[in-house]
Amino acid sequence: MKKRKKQKTTPSPPPPVIDTMKYEHIFKILAGVILLLMLILAWQSGINGDDKFQNDYAEKLVDFYLSFGADKAALHVPAGNMHYYGGFFDLTTGLVNRLLGFDIYDAGYHRVRHLFNALFGFIALFFTALTARKLGGIKAGILALLFMFLSPRFLGHALMNPKDIPFAAGYMTAVYFLLRLFDSMPRPARSDMLGFTLGAASAIATRAGGLMLYGFLGLFFLLNFFEKKRQKTEFSTQNLLLAYLKTGIILVLASYILALLFWPFALVNPVAHPLEALSEFSKLGVRIRVLFAGDMIMSDAEPWYYAPLWMWRTIPLFVTVGFFGFLLFLGKYIKAGKSLAVSLLYFAALFPLVYITTKESLLHDGWRHLLFVYPPVTVLAVLFWINLEKIAVDKKILRYAVYGILTLLMIEPAWFIARNTAYPYVYFQPAAGGLSGNYGYYETDYWGLSVKPAVEWLEDSGVLSENMTDTVTIATNFLYNAEVELRKYPKVKTRYTRFQGRYSTDWDYAIFPTRFINAAQLRGSFPPTKTVHTVASGGVPLAVVVYEKDKFTYRAERALMQRDTIYALDQFQKELTSYPDNEQAWLGMADAYYGANDYEKVLYSADQALRIAPENVSAMYFRGLALAGMNRPREAREIFLRATKTDAEFYIAYFYLGVLAMESGDLKTALEYAKTTLEIKPDFRNGQLLVAEIYNLAGQKEKGDAFLKKMEKFRR
Repeated sequence: MKKRKKQKTTPSPPPPVIDTMKYEHIFKILAGVILLLMLILAWQSGINGDDKFQNDYAEKLVDFYLSFGADKAALHVPAGNMHYYGGFFDLTTGLVNRLLGFDIYDAGYHRVRHLFNALFGFIALFFTALTARKLGGIKAGILALLFMFLSPRFLGHALMNPKDIPFAAGYMTAVYFLLRLFDSMPRPARSDMLGFTLGAASAIATRAGGLMLYGFLGLFFLLNFFEKKRQKTEFSTQNLLLAYLKTGIILVLASYILALLFWPFALVNPVAHPLEALSEFSKLGVRIRVLFAGDMIMSDAEPWYYAPLWMWRTIPLFVTVGFFGFLLFLGKYIKAGKSLAVSLLYFAALFPLVYITTKESLLHDGWRHLLFVYPPVTVLAVLFWINLEKIAVDKKILRYAVYGILTLLMIEPAWFIARNTAYPYVYFQPAAGGLSGNYGYYETDYWGLSVKPAVEWLEDSGVLSENMTDTVTIATNFLYNAEVELRKYPKVKTRYTRFQGRYSTDWDYAIFPTRFINAAQLRGSFPPTKTVHTVASGGVPLAVVVYEKDKFTYRAERALMQRDTIYALDQFQKELTSYPDNEQAWLGMADAYYGANDYEKVLYSADQALRIAPENVSAMYFRGLALAGMNRPREAREIFLRATKTDAEFYIAYFYLGVLAMESGDLKTALEYAKTTLEIKPDFRNGQLLVAEIYNLAGQKEKGDAFLKKMEKFRR
């Protein structure tokens, strides 16, 4: 029987690939292009609402160092508690600005800061790419560059956020070099030690939270020690341990000493003061009203899922899908001996989030305080897509499907950035409703960057010009932003006003970003009919320019202060004839009618104001007064309770709840409300007298007198 000849099979050719050197060129060119684009975008960025505090701190830092510590203003900066922050970024930009001759109100001063901001943002982006490249190859590095740049929230902050972005840069730099140290230990490369030192030092010299990097260093050095101990090396266990201890001590001491050089508050007390700052930041103790899930709530009343929900809504889908999808490939990396590297990335991404959530830290402005966890999150997301491509490399249809899906997911945020170069950070991802679906439910332009395009519109429309002869007064709820943008016009006056009290001051034009405007009003009657221009993104208002021609409401408010009720009512009526959506005019009508004891008209006016602005606590207050005056205590109690739920700091509502409870004979409840009033506003004299009166009615006059005597300190 003849043996069958074995047929020769021709192996199928491998899929076409670009050689590694070409990928290297792509990586470098792409990085250079991204850096250039970030610098260009930063140059045109508007003023950050917190720049007022940062710039003040920068000037104090420069004075401290130039005076060799004689000028001690930088050691205690109550405005913004800036002394708790390291001064690396602010000192650097402050010195450059001082050298260039700019002061804090010059446009050039802020452009210098924004350019440095973009540089730090690029550092965070670049070391994210280097980390992805180390674990996934050159293509992973390229993808990481794109992922970071096409993340509108991160990119937007990279253009103008001098607190969170420099911290993220130092944090990710330290994480990258810690990964490299895993490979080189127990003979660490000097370049790796220097890299970790600079990264950790810059993080700590920005925010005390950088001290957590020492915890990472200790934990993962210990794990790496046991890993190396299992391997055959010429080091004995004792010598191996000494090598890790020696390296760790050098890294901690070198980075900490370097950080102290840029932080005067820590420099004068290197142990107690950084721990004090760390304690402060673990609380993030800024208590303000924030817009979350459609309600205005106090930042100390946020649910535990505040940050995770914000992150889900604003991180691009290609990162979200990739981050969770990487779990499918986790076993592969463990088998490949990369478990320690992956564990560090997960720890760097999740530990701060878990810690802040369990500590119930006060957050605001979304998750900007957690921007530093985004680079390690992005690395893990990149590794998912790279591994998915490897699976699909021999399957043409599947490979094109992966490329197509990823491309589509990247086009959406890229298009958003292209259309919103002045404020890309207002992005919401489409699966969460996009920007339009989140407007009125979550904050949009909380930094007030939209003030700049609003001013530019006033310039383009001819209201503002270098040759203007008439004085123009511009009011805003973001005063510092406007002052910087308008300083070049000597004939322009700027004034601060809240949107809710906008007609209490005299102005010609007003610029109102949507920050701090009640959510229900944003979703209903905003922008007001006096709006002459809207700074918008995708049809969603970010700021409005309002023109005040007749000033009826302002004159009416002034008349009320002078108790000229007849003239005030006349002016309010004229305003409402033309602008019936002016809730402040309706509130003024309620105030005027209350002075005349016309409770029916007070109630009608308050209800009109609530129709326009359903969360306006002043309208609830007047409605409650009217109902109480009409002998309808149950309804009055309901509206005052609603006011306290809307604004937990609205002390006058607690006062009247106390009065109503006292009049009903419920002295225990009355005393609780009265004391709550004074917890919020201890110097409120009527609240003090109410407590004393309740004690008197309870037959405890001595206790009431003692209470009033105790409260005397608040009257002085």
